[in-house]
Amino acid sequence: MTSVPPIPETHDIVVDEVFAHTPAAIWKALTSGALMARWMMAPSGFEPVVGCRFTFQTTPAGAWDGVIRCEILEIRPCERFVYRWCGGHEDNVGYGSKLDTVVTWTLAEVAGGTRLRLVHSGFVLPTNQTAFQSIGGGWKTVVARLIATLDPPDDPTGPQP
Repeated sequence: MTSVPPIPETHDIVVDEVFAHTPAAIWKALTSGALMARWMMAPSGFEPVVGCRFTFQTTPAGAWDGVIRCEILEIRPCERFVYRWCGGHEDNVGYGSKLDTVVTWTLAEVAGGTRLRLVHSGFVLPTNQTAFQSIGGGWKTVVARLIATLDPPDDPTGPQP
């Protein structure tokens, strides 16, 4: 009898909020590299096109150079934006451990604005425990900064770069 290795258990980070902004305004902030730099990190090589590979630079650790490598997997304008989020190094433990995850932004028009749902999926525990905890808290701050780039609500010109 052959032993099959167990499938690793993965965990997701979820942020789900309703904001007094149109889906189009939030979409613009999600898919503009200049605006993304204001609420998250400055992307390098970003174009809102399926298949685009882009990067973010964060603090290096151990064998990891601090580069987060992303690839856009899906775009449905004003509805859904999905990209891979990979970083870390297999030799690192804790911060900077190897990470291969997916970030999914979903927008839905609701009474009074837009429901913004962020799901960052694929954290393998315990390997990615440090990233899961730090990124989990970080996404709440990032979403608040994203929305702050949109104020005032329902500005017909949308967010300004």
